[in-house]
Amino acid sequence: MHLSLPGARLPVKWILAVGLLVSLLAGCEQNGNDGAPAGAGGRPPPDVYVQRVEPRSVDVVEEYAARVRGSREVEVRARVQGILEERLYTEGQVVEAGEPLFRIDREPYQIELQRARAELANAQAELNQAQREWRRISTLFQQNAVSERERDSALSTRELAEARYALAESGMATAELNLDYTEVRAPLAGMTGLESFPEGSLIERGTLLTTLTQQYPVHVRFSLPEGDAALQRAARRAMAANGEAEQREARLTLPDGSEYAEIGIVDFTDSTIDPRTGSVSARAVFPNPNGEVVPGQFVRIQLLVQTLDDVFRIPQEAVGQGQAGARVFVVVDDVAETRTVSLGPIVDGEQVVLSGLEDGDLLVVNGHVALQEGMPVSVNEVESREEALQAAEDEAAAAEAEAEAEAAQPDEEA
Repeated sequence: MHLSLPGARLPVKWILAVGLLVSLLAGCEQNGNDGAPAGAGGRPPPDVYVQRVEPRSVDVVEEYAARVRGSREVEVRARVQGILEERLYTEGQVVEAGEPLFRIDREPYQIELQRARAELANAQAELNQAQREWRRISTLFQQNAVSERERDSALSTRELAEARYALAESGMATAELNLDYTEVRAPLAGMTGLESFPEGSLIERGTLLTTLTQQYPVHVRFSLPEGDAALQRAARRAMAANGEAEQREARLTLPDGSEYAEIGIVDFTDSTIDPRTGSVSARAVFPNPNGEVVPGQFVRIQLLVQTLDDVFRIPQEAVGQGQAGARVFVVVDDVAETRTVSLGPIVDGEQVVLSGLEDGDLLVVNGHVALQEGMPVSVNEVESREEALQAAEDEAAAAEAEAEAEAAQPDEEA
């Protein structure tokens, strides 16, 4: 038997098969709707990992580029002229204060000293004669044996002799000093630089011979942004008001990336802002007992800028953006809620939250990407962000292994 349709003729058994298939599908859909669990579209609540937050004090440490300088950098100059005879040190070595560095030809100054001594002896003889004459004339004047004019003349002769003696004495002191200056000594302990003139050069008074850099301690120069400098000044004022010393600790990172063991002190912050850069010059002093830090090095300096009290540190990934600004998800009674938060700086890879969270909140640290306000969730509390990430990785690995196992099973269908 055949059923006649317009434009087509189909067997009756095909029509019956199609009707049976439609009935089976309708039954499956009905059964699925009746047995759906709570959740959107019948799906189970999504798993989220939460971390309980608590307020704490956070030290905000900033890092700046810096350059090392010697605590004192002195130019060693000749104080007398002459021929440079000898360099008495090895360039680049560390010398002690008072150690000889150069020797200038001494012979002209030795002759000058001899002449000064002779002049001093001559002045001494004239002074002795003037004093004897004065004693004789003054005695005769008391006896009315000489006139007042003769007495005054003897007094003037004695005074002139005393002045010539003082002049000769100063000349001798100058000659001795110049002779001593022919040996150029280190004014302080430090590292020597290259010599400016070789032996045999004619040196004028004031000629630069070398430089001397004191490396213990060392100064580290850096620039603070205007905002950080304002925080520093406010902190200094607060410490001064409490009677504490106005010193801020600093640390160094050396050019090879290693941490310098010694702790420095910021001893200077400029009171003016450089109009070209908008920054404030600052200086820190670091001990350098082993000469590990070398003047001229570029380093990184870490400085405590401020301390924030009663704030929260959370993973950066937990922060999203909403219509009202930065937001996070918290879980209250197994339901996701959004919180608008005020953000502070990032410290050690974590975001500082100034406000918007409360002590004991369950912050969603993983699984928050598809969350919405008011969505039921399945809560897994962890101690840290790393634990949440590890748990999520373990779940993903387990799901992947299960899928591979199902794919490996033989097909038993007919």
